Amino acid sequence: MPLRHGETLMDALRNELANYIDWFLALHIIAVIAWMSGMLYLPRLFVYHADAAVGSDKSETFKVMERRLLKAIINPAMIAVWILGPLLAWLTGAYLDTWLHIKFALVVLLSALHGLNVRAWRAFAEDRNTHSARYYRILNEVPALLMVLIVLLVVLKPFEG
Repeated sequence: MPLRHGETLMDALRNELANYIDWFLALHIIAVIAWMSGMLYLPRLFVYHADAAVGSDKSETFKVMERRLLKAIINPAMIAVWILGPLLAWLTGAYLDTWLHIKFALVVLLSALHGLNVRAWRAFAEDRNTHSARYYRILNEVPALLMVLIVLLVVLKPFEG
């Protein structure tokens, strides 16, 4: 990738990567769908797991399901979202927009919720869960609310000049 007169290496890199923006966007959307699916399903598993007797076959089955969901889908999807999202913001210049700043804050909240789910998963895995099924039912609503707000920001782009 030869540099044009007055072009910096970062400009050249951005121009080259911009050729693949549709691919990055498609992969970002796929990762978001996978992450959200897991973030909506894992707390639902916790609801049922909270009612299962410690050491029972049911409890052990939930442990396997939760681990596989977290390790094979939710964690990799979140990592992909965190790589592709900022890349897209940089390539499109959207990092300057207020709507994206708000979206970023909501994604940080979703990531914190992800961390809360990881903590709950560890507690279940070690048979030391202290929360009720009702707690997880309420927790299950938060990712849906964040998803709605994030999608509205992305589609409507309020505060855009």
